[in-house]
Amino acid sequence: MIPAKRILAAGLVAAAAAGGYFAWTKLADHGLPPGVASGNGRVEAVEIDVSTKTPGRIQEILVDEGDFVSAGQPLARMDTKQLEAQRRQADAQLQRATISVDTAKSLVTQRQAEREAAVAVVAQRAAQLDAASRRQARSEQLAKTDNVSLQVLDDDRATARGAKAAMSAAEAQLAAAEAAISAAKAQVVDAGAAVDAAKAAIESIAADIEDSTLVSPRDGRVQYRVAQPGEVLSAGGRVLNLVDLGDVYMTFFLPTAQAGRVALGAEVRLVLDAAPQYVIPARATFVSDVAQFTPKTVETQEEREKLMFRVKAQIPPELLRRHIQQVKTGLPGVAYVLIDRDASWPAAVGGPLVE
Repeated sequence: MIPAKRILAAGLVAAAAAGGYFAWTKLADHGLPPGVASGNGRVEAVEIDVSTKTPGRIQEILVDEGDFVSAGQPLARMDTKQLEAQRRQADAQLQRATISVDTAKSLVTQRQAEREAAVAVVAQRAAQLDAASRRQARSEQLAKTDNVSLQVLDDDRATARGAKAAMSAAEAQLAAAEAAISAAKAQVVDAGAAVDAAKAAIESIAADIEDSTLVSPRDGRVQYRVAQPGEVLSAGGRVLNLVDLGDVYMTFFLPTAQAGRVALGAEVRLVLDAAPQYVIPARATFVSDVAQFTPKTVETQEEREKLMFRVKAQIPPELLRRHIQQVKTGLPGVAYVLIDRDASWPAAVGGPLVE
């Protein structure tokens, strides 16, 4: 059996521990003045994956991990032998289509000449029909008075019918010539469309060849080489991972009472564990509307007090540009934020700011 004194001593130790934990939780701000809140966080930055647009083999990678790169700088090149062959094929198709346009235009000219000839034939046949019709009419009148033989009348009638048939044939030939002109013009349009299609194919292939040189979309630093030269990647395959050093921030967490008082644009000061002598200015640009680390449904006030909300403090881009060589992500630190505009900064972060 455990002696009563030992039980009492253990109880006192437990009570002291509980009291110490309570005091720590109530004084977690480590003596911060009213209107100032703080939270632990880590420096982060926007990450960008440099990926391929079309499937292919990596020919070369021009940068290494840790290198600083600028927007538009070539980072890697893909093998373009197949694309070059496709472009030569498209160039040949363009030449063929261009020749087809010239041929179709020549055919239109030929058909128009045939139509003019058909128009002349129609005019000739019309004159012949008119003469034959007049001769037949005279013969019909003379035959009534027996001044012309029936043989002459029959011959004139046959000549008129022949002239009429020739006229119909000439008109049909003219209609065929006009239809041939329409068909030739359609061939010109079709050949022109083939030229446009060939040019579009060349432009598409040229764009793919240009995209085969992977360039940096922003200023930043190479974080990872995801692939290596010689590897074959599918469309969208990642080659490099960049960190945008112009978009750096710290994410930290505050409880409900403090997070609810953080205004967007509120002044924030960051102190990194690696360089506590420097105070980095920032601005609160985001406060999460969803709590982390807690159940979805909160029924009691005690549970609501445990809610923690994510806050994002953005470091000014111009400050980052001035100290680009010293910017590193992943560094832990503490963020101090004004939740009351009239509050004063604590001594730890009240000194000069990094400029």
